[in-house]
Amino acid sequence: IIVRSDYVLLDQRGRPLAVIEAKRDALDPYSAKQQTLPYAKTLDAPFIFLSNGEVTYFWDWKKGDARIVNSFYSKDDLLRILNIRENEKPLATVEIPNHYLRSGDSRKLRPYQQDAMRALDHALEIGKRRFLLELPTGTGKTDLTCLHIKRMFEADRWQRVLILVDREELAKQALDAIQDLLPAHSSYWLKAGMKPQPGIEITVCLLQTMISQYESFTSGFFDAVVVDESHRSIYGSWQIALTHFDAFHLGLTATPAAFIDRNTYRFYHCKDRKPDFSYPIDEAINNDFLCGWRFAEGCTEFIGKGVEKDETFYDPAEFERKWTNEDTNRKMMAKFDELAHKNALDSAPGLPEGAMPGKAIVFAISKHHAARLARYLNELHPEAKGAYAEVITSDVRDADVLIRKFKREAFPKVAVSVDMLTTGFDAPEVLHIVLCRRIGSRILYEQIRGRGTRTAPRIGKREFVIYDFFRNKELHEDADINDVGTYGSGGGESRPATKPGNLAELGLEDRWLHAVHYVEVGPDGERFDKKDYVSEWEDI
Repeated sequence: IIVRSDYVLLDQRGRPLAVIEAKRDALDPYSAKQQTLPYAKTLDAPFIFLSNGEVTYFWDWKKGDARIVNSFYSKDDLLRILNIRENEKPLATVEIPNHYLRSGDSRKLRPYQQDAMRALDHALEIGKRRFLLELPTGTGKTDLTCLHIKRMFEADRWQRVLILVDREELAKQALDAIQDLLPAHSSYWLKAGMKPQPGIEITVCLLQTMISQYESFTSGFFDAVVVDESHRSIYGSWQIALTHFDAFHLGLTATPAAFIDRNTYRFYHCKDRKPDFSYPIDEAINNDFLCGWRFAEGCTEFIGKGVEKDETFYDPAEFERKWTNEDTNRKMMAKFDELAHKNALDSAPGLPEGAMPGKAIVFAISKHHAARLARYLNELHPEAKGAYAEVITSDVRDADVLIRKFKREAFPKVAVSVDMLTTGFDAPEVLHIVLCRRIGSRILYEQIRGRGTRTAPRIGKREFVIYDFFRNKELHEDADINDVGTYGSGGGESRPATKPGNLAELGLEDRWLHAVHYVEVGPDGERFDKKDYVSEWEDI
């Protein structure tokens, strides 16, 4: 038999690994599938690459159809895939645990977490290559993900995993969880200027770093890519850091289905508003896995007149000058302080007297605004000698130390921030969320509200209180958990009816608050504005 192929890739023993079929750039190489397949079968080559120099397809022909990839796989990539294929176990033979150890404590895997693992198993067994997982803040996405990765290692399905996040706080949180839950597996944080470590099993990386480093990797380098807060990571120039990798993509989000852009569903091959697995927040609250909330009365009369309901974009400094002043800032903090002491024991009957009124997070308009609010709170509590409230923002020195003190020590009782504490910040004993700014994005609003939903048995926490001085409740049509039609019925939507079309979501144009905007490049991790970086790259 005469076998004609353009190129054949061989392993170290001279055995065929892959056939490469090269076509003219005018032809879509996909059309050469049936021409090339007999070559591969005759040579017993398990893989095929089809390319015209512009578009390249990778075809694992025993497993599925050809798919477009950004680069050729390396020999090591192909050998790794073959090794996995020879040793992989059925996922049904790898037990889903009932309990696991976290920070030395035994925790029970919750029913919905086990159901999510089963759904992931099913998706993998049928060949689905992307999976969107929606779990509310505080329901254990990070632990669930780590335990699933551990099972995939045990089943010899994955050997290298990439975890992408868009904040340093989330990277630290992910690495801590990995090293706690998967101590037998190697892991590291890939930072700007570092070289990839092929021998390490789990790589944690900022999206802002990967956007300038992805070309250091072949498309087949990772077996799986996990993206935290995935609804923020699939837009525009960020998407190349994901699509470069021809791997199983697991997207994690705490954002309810109604408020995720349909591009997210499209990227993860889901129908609109139908993640592959979701656990509604109302079920989590009704099953006592999360705490619900109520709104404090007597807040909104301080600020709000003159603010247009649908206003979304404004300069924070100008907005602060126009709508807040020293008098209203002082009144906001005084009213919050008064109400917090009244509400604390209703929210957490087990709160010790010396811990009154419990922990609080204040969300300010700007860093200058945060500093003023913290100063006013400290003036109300001279006995704390300036330690009652602390500003925790990205430019504060030793912010990590302040966060640990807030979580573990009596003081500070109040953390005043802008957006640093909206994600990747877990403090279960928070009883008070104070909104001293307008929040245009429903996604960001959900994330901020989620800072209070974690349970805290030590203090008997049964709810938290939102102090809304900017009418965000009205803007987002939110309600107390006991309001008719919200949570009391034990089913249905997790909030009253809303109008998603009127909302400005993250990842699009929410310039004021939260959209990531920088790229890390060079050996020192120098940061450039994302738009400038992409524009200059396109001009080359």
